[in-house]
Amino acid sequence: MKKKGKVFIHFTHPKRYSMSEKRSVLKYRIIMVIIAIATIPSIFVPINESYSEGTFVYVSNGEDGSISILKLNQNTTDLDLVDKVPAGPKVMHMAVSPDHQLLYASIRSEPYSVLTYLINTHAGNLTQIGKVPLPANMVYISTDNTGRFLLSVSYNEEMIAINPISSNGTVQPNPVQVISTGEKPHSIRNDLSNQFVYVPHLGMSQIKQFIFDENNGTLIPNKPEGVRTNDNSGPRHIEFSPDNRFVYVSNEIDGTVSAYVLNNKTGILTEIQRLSAMPRNSNSQSVDIDNVANAGESKPINLGVADIHITPNGKWIYVSERNSSTIAAFAVDSGSGYLTHIENYDTEKIPRGIGIDPKGNFLLAAGQESGYLSAYKINNETGELMYLNRYESGKGPNWIEIVEFD
Repeated sequence: MKKKGKVFIHFTHPKRYSMSEKRSVLKYRIIMVIIAIATIPSIFVPINESYSEGTFVYVSNGEDGSISILKLNQNTTDLDLVDKVPAGPKVMHMAVSPDHQLLYASIRSEPYSVLTYLINTHAGNLTQIGKVPLPANMVYISTDNTGRFLLSVSYNEEMIAINPISSNGTVQPNPVQVISTGEKPHSIRNDLSNQFVYVPHLGMSQIKQFIFDENNGTLIPNKPEGVRTNDNSGPRHIEFSPDNRFVYVSNEIDGTVSAYVLNNKTGILTEIQRLSAMPRNSNSQSVDIDNVANAGESKPINLGVADIHITPNGKWIYVSERNSSTIAAFAVDSGSGYLTHIENYDTEKIPRGIGIDPKGNFLLAAGQESGYLSAYKINNETGELMYLNRYESGKGPNWIEIVEFD
């Protein structure tokens, strides 16, 4: 049996440091604290770090008066909900400033107005910084290429309005110009040079052409003022090739897409082609404009061609068609501007709006009746669409804006 021994604890006197040694120890401890703070895990990382920078999607939901904010993951192809912000009843068309710092949203319920949102470039969130009245129920809004003017059109009141944008990005309430225009204008866009403005008029089957003064934001009718399209074609939305040589227009009533040559000196459009945007098994009688003998006989009914977008590389064009609930894909000949129909792809019910991400990798379609978004991968070699997934957005989603921050 072992005897219990006594335990002795030996205390040593602390070492006495010289002043130079104390400074060295203090310096060492400070360095170690800095290293420790830098390596502390994510408790010090902002909540939105998982959404910091990248590709953000904004969808206006007209029926529930909200804007959905989602993040598009370019690697996993997933869409993650970031936030959903209230906007107002019948929030519909939206536009992003040229520097991608601001989002504008048109409220198409009384009192008619436009909202200005500041975009958080790290998290994608929106902060409302302005709200001003618009002169009427504006179906479409856009900014000029300087970001100093907001252009809008009213389908019902048949007018064009141009409002100045202040240096902080908010729209000003007093228009610099209001123009009484033709029947049922449906969109308004500046060309890439910012010298010319085009307004497709669905009701009169004409595209009006204007000269734009970017200094004061006013429009002067070009000569000729309008380009006549095929009778009963119903031009709706307009898109430009990346080199600004060609213009493409979605025609709502006859279910077609038209291609135009854009004269960069005069701003005059010349139609060169018209193709059906309907599925191949459709009963539509829309024909290529080259078939002159039959071009005037095409009067299909219940068609609903809507939105049109071109990929950043200019190779592919996509058009939404609401009657068949499909997306028509076209290949673009960069030399001639001519289109070749690839295929129509099934999508959400009544796809009022579509969007393409700035890299040209993905297409999103908003189903106004379904309340969902469908996501597709764009095949950059063939232009074909590969369905990925669908995501709930809100009631009555109708317009999509996509921005990217590096």
